[in-house]
Amino acid sequence: MNIIFDATKLKHPNTGLYHFTKELALALNKEIANDKFSISFLIPKRLFGIFGNARYIALKFYHRMTIFSPKKAVLWHSTFQMSPYLPPKKVKVLITVHDLNFLYEKNKRKRLRRLSLLQKNIDRADKVVAISEFSKMDLMRNIDIKGKNIKVIYNGCNLYDGEHTEPKNKPQKPFLFSLGIILPKKNWHVLPCLLQDNDYSLLIAGKLSDYSLKIKEEAKKYGVEDRLIMLGEISEAEKHWYLNNCSAFLFPSIAEEFGLPVIEAMAYGKPIFLSQHTSLPEIGGKYAYYFDKDFNREKMKMEFENGMKDFPINRDIEEEKQYARSFSWERSAKEYAEIYRELSK
Repeated sequence: MNIIFDATKLKHPNTGLYHFTKELALALNKEIANDKFSISFLIPKRLFGIFGNARYIALKFYHRMTIFSPKKAVLWHSTFQMSPYLPPKKVKVLITVHDLNFLYEKNKRKRLRRLSLLQKNIDRADKVVAISEFSKMDLMRNIDIKGKNIKVIYNGCNLYDGEHTEPKNKPQKPFLFSLGIILPKKNWHVLPCLLQDNDYSLLIAGKLSDYSLKIKEEAKKYGVEDRLIMLGEISEAEKHWYLNNCSAFLFPSIAEEFGLPVIEAMAYGKPIFLSQHTSLPEIGGKYAYYFDKDFNREKMKMEFENGMKDFPINRDIEEEKQYARSFSWERSAKEYAEIYRELSK
């Protein structure tokens, strides 16, 4: 028996979906090693070999326009809720829902179009997984799930065992760190105010966009533009150097269904400052500090200063690290494998 795992999001490195796809696939390969079924990965041909000695199906341009299914396929795991790649009806479908961020980012026409595609995909699914309780509730509020049971399976923490490569942009003084795609939904522009009355630098890593200008304008407004550093895209080794060496990790996103960088930073025992929006309180729990819900700058500065004073006195760093490690890809793979076995009968 064959299970098709949609790994097409590996086309986009340095994104949350890339890391989700890669880490879950690697963990699943180990988890089902002794099962009667095998996994075939739908993936661009140039990435063949990324999962070692595994089965691969080359992604073709015409796969968007035609329904296809390799021989003996019994289950298709669509690892992204908006994927255009689905099999014929004889094959069961599992869909992972990450987010409905398009509802908050796109114009009405695009929202309706994407809602229609998502509804079509959910209708086709035999089983639906959400990556957080917030993601599950967001889906149920906006899509007719037709009585389907939605299971929540949290993502794992990307524990890094490679070398921490010292980056070219190595701060000489203590610094605050954040990372993600530089888009308005990440809300980075509320952060420069935190640099007033201290010597911290603020480093933000991620693919740059026009939104970078707004962040820089905000830094200029507070007279701290010389301490704002937009890093652009960085390597995994550099990312983990910054996580390991930063004074605190900041993540003020207003559209987040999980937040992988949050638990990555927690694994290093860092003070974590989050927004109170979407899934972040669910993931950060008692181990994070939270900014004012309306991002009042004076309140944010006070919350940041109080948190930095409180952290070394009242927080158990080892407990925080252990909490981060409880989000493991091995655990995620076990839960997905149970669904594979259930649907493959």
